[in-house]
Amino acid sequence: MDEAGKRLQAIIDTVIDGIITIDINGVIESINPAGAVLFGYDIKDLIGHKINKLMPQPYRSQHDQYLTNYLTTREPKIIGIGREVEGMRKDGSTFPLRLAVSEVQLDNRTIFTGIIHDLSAMKAAERSLKELNDKLETLVDERTRELEGVINKLLKVNEQLEYEISERKQMQEILQQREEQLQISLAKEMELGELKSRFVSMASHEFRTPLSTILSSAALLQRYTLEEHQDRRDKHISRIKSSVANLTGILNDFLSLSKLEEGKIEVNYQRITLSELCGEVVDEVQGLLKEGQHIYHEDRTSGKEVELDRRIMKNILFNLLSNAIKYSGEDKPIHCIAEFEESNLCVTIRDQGIGIPLAEQKHLFSRFFRATNSLNIQGTGLGLDIVNRYLKLLNGTITFESEEGAGSSFTITIPQ
Repeated sequence: MDEAGKRLQAIIDTVIDGIITIDINGVIESINPAGAVLFGYDIKDLIGHKINKLMPQPYRSQHDQYLTNYLTTREPKIIGIGREVEGMRKDGSTFPLRLAVSEVQLDNRTIFTGIIHDLSAMKAAERSLKELNDKLETLVDERTRELEGVINKLLKVNEQLEYEISERKQMQEILQQREEQLQISLAKEMELGELKSRFVSMASHEFRTPLSTILSSAALLQRYTLEEHQDRRDKHISRIKSSVANLTGILNDFLSLSKLEEGKIEVNYQRITLSELCGEVVDEVQGLLKEGQHIYHEDRTSGKEVELDRRIMKNILFNLLSNAIKYSGEDKPIHCIAEFEESNLCVTIRDQGIGIPLAEQKHLFSRFFRATNSLNIQGTGLGLDIVNRYLKLLNGTITFESEEGAGSSFTITIPQ
């Protein structure tokens, strides 16, 4: 396992939530220490066993059929959605948990990754809410201090990574006279180390605001228990959903960048209908739209099939459309236009958002770049860099036109 893999494994082994992976038959392939402790097992007692071992009835007997139905129909009930369920410990006791399951294509096979968060404490707090309502403000302060503690730990990790990077730079100076291939390897290692350092630094900043919003909104939801409080509950639920979407976008950016950096993206060309794919992506981003926003999808390809990697093309379109939504205000239209120009496929995403300052446009596809007029909008500064890298895999290009305050237009061109 390389250094990056070891670091990732260390993070998984020390995270406080359970992380578990299963194959398409429901057999457990891996579980982190937090997950094993949560269910009261040793890790070795779970590997190779069915996941329904951790479920009470009737879910235990229904799970295999659920997997079969999903793989047949692709209609998710938990996968890609997340929900509250019950788990069963080794001693037979049950407990509530929040389960988020993702489908992952890995080495030409499908696995499912679940993130398990124990809800026992939260449920106990809900049952005690009526008696402890007068202590709510104190509880919010305690949770805030806990969050500050987590952020402080992230900052300490960042300081440690910066120290390690400094040591590696000194080592590089000592080894400058070694053969060329070794120098290239060391330079690559330094680049990856810097990327990880910047990730921790950005994560400590970008995660703090949505996590604080989620925590405060979740705590305040406990206060509004009456029917006439529905409007306030809806407001905080909307804030939680928005914050979760922001966090998901950040994690997706870094997952895509990691795969691209490690050369794990393989291009699988197939015949697809672009109009259907565009429509699918437009449907998926509906939940990100602000009040009054609408996406106008204009297909000029006459339903003609194209030769593309469906997964890569979908990621490109999703990234560009989500950017248009993010950097446009309420009631602003967004246009998605697909057409052919000679032997090239062209897709244009046009918005009427904040635009990009002219002096900063030359840096637009640089990693971690954020325009000065977008610093108050959450983002990693990786999206367009990832899109550009994906397009290079397809031998495509991306161009843009933008005017600050008047919107932007991005056009991707892929030869056919």
